[in-house]
Amino acid sequence: MDYYLEVKKGNVPGSSIVHKFGSANLTTTIAPICRAGVYQTPTANIALEFISDNVNDTAAGTGARSVQITGLQNVGGVWSEVTQTIATNGTTAVAVPTSLIRVTTWKVATSGTYANATSGSHAGTLTLRTAGAGATWASIPPTPFPAGRSQIGVYSVPSGKTAYLLSKQVFVDTTKTADIYFFERSAANTVAAPYGPMTLIQREIGVAGGFLLETKAPKAPFVGPCDIGFMGVVAAGTCECSVEFELLLVDD
Repeated sequence: MDYYLEVKKGNVPGSSIVHKFGSANLTTTIAPICRAGVYQTPTANIALEFISDNVNDTAAGTGARSVQITGLQNVGGVWSEVTQTIATNGTTAVAVPTSLIRVTTWKVATSGTYANATSGSHAGTLTLRTAGAGATWASIPPTPFPAGRSQIGVYSVPSGKTAYLLSKQVFVDTTKTADIYFFERSAANTVAAPYGPMTLIQREIGVAGGFLLETKAPKAPFVGPCDIGFMGVVAAGTCECSVEFELLLVDD
């Protein structure tokens, strides 16, 4: 534990800790455990934009004044992490300056409200999508309380990094059961056949309540660029589900 604390503090060169969490309202169709129900995996960089459905999420408004988007950009087959902070403009779409091939997380960066238990840091649903009102990539809803951050239960490992799974937790509505799949898409920068496969790493059947895995030795390695994360499904109806997982990221 002392070692991982020192990594988290930035005292171990070439190593870092990634903590991810996601949630979804699962249905009878298997889907990524992400708030928007999708995790886009194009084979080339895509121009993106974001928008709110509330005019108060603007640069001088009472809601979100700016957002921070973190993802990967593909340059010549090398996938590097990029973080961009951009001012909001209410219900008018704002272009994301750098096109991305993956989005791993995004959040409210600044707000016009000093948030508390009754007033959140954004006023409406924030949506990140393909430029030109295209496909949704991620969303941050205002209900049941403005979360201020995306809930994406998938992570994409950059080039030059290897990830090791330290722990994972799954939480399911206690009145329902869900089947949970932890997967990897290897060699994600191979964009012509034969592709790197998408493979199951672990599967939990009939999860109700919660499930925790803490390994004695880290699981895998997952060599970047690759995608790792969770999908889920229920036999009938719908079911709220959330996941958390922690990775040790090491330079190759």
